[in-house]
This record gives sequence, structure tokens and C-alpha cells, in this order.
Amino acid sequence: MLVNGVWQENWQPVQAKDNDGRFIRQTSSFRHWITPDGSAGPTGNSGFKAEAGRYHLYVAYICPWASRALMVRELKQLQDFISISVVEPILTDQGWRFGDFPGANQDTLNGATYMHELYSQADPVVNGRATVPVLWDKHKKTIVNNESADIVRMLNSAFSHLAPSSLDLYPAHLADDIDALNKNIYEQLNNGVYQAGFASSQAAYNEAYDKVFQMLDALEETLSDGRAYLLGEQLTETDIRTFVTLVRFDGAYHGIFKCNRNTLSSMENLQRYMTRIYQLDGIAETVNMQHIKAGYYSIKALNPSGIVPQGPALSWLNK
Repeated sequence: MLVNGVWQENWQPVQAKDNDGRFIRQTSSFRHWITPDGSAGPTGNSGFKAEAGRYHLYVAYICPWASRALMVRELKQLQDFISISVVEPILTDQGWRFGDFPGANQDTLNGATYMHELYSQADPVVNGRATVPVLWDKHKKTIVNNESADIVRMLNSAFSHLAPSSLDLYPAHLADDIDALNKNIYEQLNNGVYQAGFASSQAAYNEAYDKVFQMLDALEETLSDGRAYLLGEQLTETDIRTFVTLVRFDGAYHGIFKCNRNTLSSMENLQRYMTRIYQLDGIAETVNMQHIKAGYYSIKALNPSGIVPQGPALSWLNK
């Protein structure tokens, strides 16, 4: 936790909780936007113009929120526009760390050891947790944004006049449907699995568990008509948001977060849907199951022994 830009205490998985033991997620603190001409976006200040090579993403393969940004970077073919660094999956007492875990990097851009150092560099009096993803401006040497929902939107639109891909993950004619479904999926599934895993009362856990499986059942029913994606035949940001939770479900959430009514592999439509997205160009490179399992099972509050299970077998990884 950062207090006035200084790291104060060991990292803890539960950010906050209400009086009934429900897990509460921290609000993101940097909310500027990259735009085609550098004008101000929906929040924050102006001055962040879409330019090749100017921006950098700090991510963790374990983290579903960071993986959203990685997926859009691949789908929009922005690899040559936005560079990346990957932190180690195992959270230390000082949070995310750069290092030598297979698939992770050193921070060659800013020379940081821990993610929180970049937050303090961007704002010397910042308060709160040092989360990923972080979208960094190499020119201004500061954080543009650390809210994954914002980053997904700006990567989809800000570079459209420069990027090779014409894919639109937030088409105007589906915007209202996307916003409505995003809200429900976030509350019941994306954040729901965390509310189940980090619940500090039985009632809070039961409530979250029920929400998770109500949403999974609803999505399974939606996909039963054979559609390719949740809103029809067009891939949207809602599919990105959903995929990052589904792809972690059997390997992590079913076990460590006690979302164990059934595995995702037993839900035929959802399994087929997840596999379809996994097979899109570039998406497999955003999924690192070694990082996912090592990271979630390193959470001492949930798994004091640190033992990482060998299973389950995930046949879709090889497809």
C-alpha cells in the first residue's frame, strides 16, 4: 500500500471489505486517455496523442484485468505501436515485482524493481495499491491510465487511423447492449469470483458463489443457439471481458476461489465459446497458465503452503 508515494505495509489480497464481509475493489487512480489528436478523453487531461512507439503496457499474465489490455493489443495489431513488460506472477510483500520468472521481464524502460515505484514516479504523493495494467507514456514518463476498462476502449479507438486492424470491439450499434452486459458480467462473474474467493464471511461467500453460477448458467443458455459470440456473430469487448475470467476458471477459480459447483469444461457451450476465442490470432500468446496457477496459488491468505496443484488437465490449451 502506498501512502503519500511511500510503500507502507506488506501487500494484502483483500483491498477492503464491508460490514458483511464482502470484498470491495479499489478504484483506479490514473484516468487520462490517449486520443487520435491528443485532446482530453472522457476523463483526465489532454496531451496524450496516439503515436507509434510512445506508449508501454505493464501487465501480469496472472491478472484478468491486464489480460484484457493484452488481448486488445493483439486483436488491433498494436504490437509495433505499444511495447510491453510482464511482472512476475507471484506477488511479493511489496506487490508486483519485475524479475526472472519464465515469461516475465526486468523493467528495462524505467529500471523499477517493483510496480509501486512507477506509481511513485508518476505521482510522488500517490495513495493506494499499485495495480496492473498500467499504460505508460515514455515521452512524459508518467502513467496515462491504470483502469483496464478505459485502456480497452482507448486501444480500440485511439490508434484506428494508424493501426493495421479495422476491427471495432465497441461498434455504435451495439454500444448499449455492450454496456448493459458488461455491467452484469462484471458484477456477477469478473468481480464475482474475487468476491467468492476473498469473502470473509459465509454469507458473503454464498452470495458471491450464487451470482457466479447464475451468470455462467445464463451465458451457457445465451450461447445455446449456436451464436459465435455473446452479442451475435461480431466479437466485442464484452467477449474480451468474459474470456479472461473463463480462461482462468478451471485452473484457478474453481480451486483457490472455491467456485466449485462444476468446472467450466462441463459446460459445453461456454467451453466451445472460450476455445473459439482462444484460437483467434494472437490470443494464445496472452494466456500463460503457468503464471496464472503460480500466481493465484501463491496467495498466502488462501493457500499458506504455496502448493500449486498439477491439475486439472486443460485440453483446450493444445488446440
